[in-house]
Amino acid sequence: MSTNQHHVATLLAHANGTPDPVTGAVVPGIAPATTFARGADYALTSPQHLYARDDNDLFRQTEGLIARLENAAASRLFASGMAAISSIFRTVPPGAAVVLQSGIYWGTTAWARKFCKRQGIALVEADSTDGPRFCEILAETNPDLVFIETPANPGLGVTDIALVAEAAHEAGAILAVDATAATPLLCKPLDFGADLVAHSATKAMNGHSDLLAGVVSTGNAEDEHWKLIVEDRHDAGAVLGSFECWLLLRGLRTLALRVERMSANAQAIAEYLESNPAVERVLYPGLESHPGHEIAQAQMSGGYGSLLSFLVKGDETDALAVAGRLKLILRATSLGGVESLVEHRYTIEGDATGVAKNLLRLSVGIEHPDDLIADLQLALGG
Repeated sequence: MSTNQHHVATLLAHANGTPDPVTGAVVPGIAPATTFARGADYALTSPQHLYARDDNDLFRQTEGLIARLENAAASRLFASGMAAISSIFRTVPPGAAVVLQSGIYWGTTAWARKFCKRQGIALVEADSTDGPRFCEILAETNPDLVFIETPANPGLGVTDIALVAEAAHEAGAILAVDATAATPLLCKPLDFGADLVAHSATKAMNGHSDLLAGVVSTGNAEDEHWKLIVEDRHDAGAVLGSFECWLLLRGLRTLALRVERMSANAQAIAEYLESNPAVERVLYPGLESHPGHEIAQAQMSGGYGSLLSFLVKGDETDALAVAGRLKLILRATSLGGVESLVEHRYTIEGDATGVAKNLLRLSVGIEHPDDLIADLQLALGG
């Protein structure tokens, strides 16, 4: 059977190319060299190896694996998720317009506001979960770039990617999707018409809370926006170190197992929380009560991810008290790691984002679900 016919779990386990054809090594090697020697005629020893910003075989192996996961034409790694996202925004010329989904990861929104203001770019923020109204805004705005995140962090809003992609293209824009919470295993935005997809590979792709990384993938390697991203990555140098890339590839080898377990855990926890009288509301697209559940069913497969939020009955003090009583689930930011985390988003974001003061966000890990539910039950006073 050819590798093109293998299941994704098999592709991941073999890291898109092991063993090494020369040495037989079953673990990919780290490529630390930053520069490469030339011959006496000053020709490169290898035309593929000039300088480490682009010319790293481990980058190429990892990017090739991610591109296959995304059904992409090409992928590029960056030093962080925000480095990847900012490379997309830097393709927008001064004087153009961007439509940005509201209620997404605050780091993206805060940076985009500052960047667009400095560059003279008109920034319109709108709720993309209201698909028809969002499409009207695209037609009215004629943006160069539309940027959405689905499922969104921390409110878990779900956007109809195909609907927005069609409207974006009709308006002359490209559509970029941050799909960090879904991972490429649960949702492939390029298959639904998106032009670019970004991930903070710091999160589930790596899965071990021990490196920063980002990635952008494209469905069309000849697109001018993509060429600018590739050029910017090379010239500005926002690349990973070799060891970080090695860690990322190591993490990717277990992605299928981790995503399966984390999604199942999150579904079980969401269902438990929905039945708990101390909980006002649960935000998770795997629940039938979620307003975006049907859209999520249509564009996600294999689960609904490890990220969920819930509103504690009461106020900020009550939510913080619940978080404070947790013993197993750690109080920390980030998501997608093997360990479960809880975060009081209002403490992080404040009034600027409109996040509810009684909202707690959970990043669900790979622990036994009974232990996680027991921890939540005690914290909620049940």
